[in-house]
Amino acid sequence: MGTNVRSMTGYGRGEHIAEDRKFTIELKSVNHRYNDISIKLPRSLASLEDKIKKHIMQQVFRGKTDVYVSFETFASDDVEVKLNEALAKAYYEKLKVLQDSIGFEGGNLLDLTAKFPDVITVEKPQKDESIIWDALLPALDEAVTRFASMRQTEGEALKKDILAKGKRIQTLVHEVKERSPLVVEEYREKLNNRLKDLLGGIDVDPQRIATEVAVFADRGCVDEEITRLESHLVQLADILERGGQVGRKLDFLVQEMNRESNTIASKANDIQIVQATIELKSEIEKIREQIQNLE
Repeated sequence: MGTNVRSMTGYGRGEHIAEDRKFTIELKSVNHRYNDISIKLPRSLASLEDKIKKHIMQQVFRGKTDVYVSFETFASDDVEVKLNEALAKAYYEKLKVLQDSIGFEGGNLLDLTAKFPDVITVEKPQKDESIIWDALLPALDEAVTRFASMRQTEGEALKKDILAKGKRIQTLVHEVKERSPLVVEEYREKLNNRLKDLLGGIDVDPQRIATEVAVFADRGCVDEEITRLESHLVQLADILERGGQVGRKLDFLVQEMNRESNTIASKANDIQIVQATIELKSEIEKIREQIQNLE
């Protein structure tokens, strides 16, 4: 029993309240060639960015993932108001000088002083990083679990659809396989009748007919392509059943399937084979589009 197939699109959200802080984490992803994780978080949590990324990468292996981290605090000791007395006095003295020089008695100098930059500042004291991490981790785990679950659900739906398309391709390949020998026999009959007409009913040299038919059969022979396509279809089902990170493997496999179907199309000299090949290529293209979204 293999692991599950995962889509590269997903969403997950997690919340956790600890030590009077509420952490909220959201993950959103779309398909991407590589594993690109971008984290947006408050400046006060910047030191945890690498740790958060490594934690996510244990479960996410491909896709463009945006991570949003936010927190709000309910604790009064999480905020510290600081007054720069020396700066406040310097501002106040200069305002007093200005007031005296222009002879203006109005205005509240204290109110004006408090509005200057850096006189009064609000700071959030640095907490021990391990304490913050322990408080944030449950929210992160919840978000990642929901995120992974959604990607898994979508991935399994894609797998089911791709396998159904694989069965349809198998049917079309079988049609081509059954039809190919009949095309050769029909050509033999047509050639024999045409030559008889040209020769006024005289019997045609069987060796001459056999040579012409052999050339025709060789030129239109698609046995090798059919065998390879059948092998690719077995591999397609096998890769999907094993699961895990299947996107890149399937991408390569579908390129090979496309190559074989193009060769069959170029060799086709029968309308039924041409029609089957057109549908064959259409189904392969649908699979190619779907696997772009698999991890």
